[in-house]
Amino acid sequence: MRNVIRILLGGILLALLPGAALAHAHLDHAQPAVDAKVAQAPSEVSLWFTEAVEPKFSSIVVQDAKGTAVQDGKATGAADNAAVLKVKLKALQAGAYKVVWKVLSVDTHRSQGSFTFTVAP
Repeated sequence: MRNVIRILLGGILLALLPGAALAHAHLDHAQPAVDAKVAQAPSEVSLWFTEAVEPKFSSIVVQDAKGTAVQDGKATGAADNAAVLKVKLKALQAGAYKVVWKVLSVDTHRSQGSFTFTVAP
């Protein structure tokens, strides 16, 4: 009977633990912003996540309306913030762009997503 009680109490304790152990890096905000219309073409895309990410195992791909990649190199982390990932861009023309990101958070969880922004001078 004691073992049953211990198992039940252990299960209850696990259920009450904070969700941080099950967390993932979610996109907090971006520059250019999600669904933004910008007058000037940005020179880079920066993404802020809800927790630190591993830049070596993360990526940002920016595509034009034809699906052509327009980023200039690989995504890098910000020196002053482990939750920021950024990528330089080639010269952009007016039009819609899709940002596709995949990250590995420092707690080893993977997450991914996408959003668009438009350059409309």
